[in-house]
Amino acid sequence: MIALPILMQREKSGDGDNAGRGTSVITRTKPKTKRPNLYRVLLLNDDYTPMEFVIHILERFFQKDREAATRIMLHVHNHGVGECGIYTYEVAETKVSQVMDFARQHQHPLQCVMEKK
Repeated sequence: MIALPILMQREKSGDGDNAGRGTSVITRTKPKTKRPNLYRVLLLNDDYTPMEFVIHILERFFQKDREAATRIMLHVHNHGVGECGIYTYEVAETKVSQVMDFARQHQHPLQCVMEKK
């Protein structure tokens, strides 16, 4: 939190002396919010999941266009891992679960994981 000082002056006494005059500090606290941690969602390469299925995953769950999905799929294929997106914890966790469930329903061993950025 940040303390913001506010200066206030007391009014002068009616008797003419400065005894009643002074400055005091009142502080107000303003909450400072912290940005949430971000997580990378990654696809891992395997020798069994068809490339077209990976492209479909990227289009459906990560809203990638055909060109971007193909580029990411080829990166996964050539390097063993590829980044699908960067999200807050809850969103990343949901995407990983959706991809894993969808792959299992279609009997593919595709792995999707998340890691802190």
